[in-house]
Amino acid sequence: MKDLVSFDLFNKLDLRVGRIEKVEMITGIDRLYKLTVNFGLELGQRVVLSGIRNYSIEELMGRKAVFVYNLEPKKVKGVVSEGMLLAACVGETEEGHGVPVFVIPERDVPEGTLVH
Repeated sequence: MKDLVSFDLFNKLDLRVGRIEKVEMITGIDRLYKLTVNFGLELGQRVVLSGIRNYSIEELMGRKAVFVYNLEPKKVKGVVSEGMLLAACVGETEEGHGVPVFVIPERDVPEGTLVH
């Protein structure tokens, strides 16, 4: 188990529902996709790098998921990632990683919906 966090610290996370609009491979990185994610009219689009290569590009297009919207941007191989997709990691692959499975809303909700 990781360290406990206060409610105030947890409350600083801005978790939002986003729709994956575009999926691209990144040269030189086998585990990551470059996702263009739509967070609705008010919030716009963001680029998010995610290690979900167990999914095909076709499976990802148009899917909704929960993202950390206010994560500090990070540059990887010249691409800036502006958030993080939330996924449960199940089992273990040969590389020692869990296989990511999307965290998704139970019902269809608009892009940009705040997750509490």
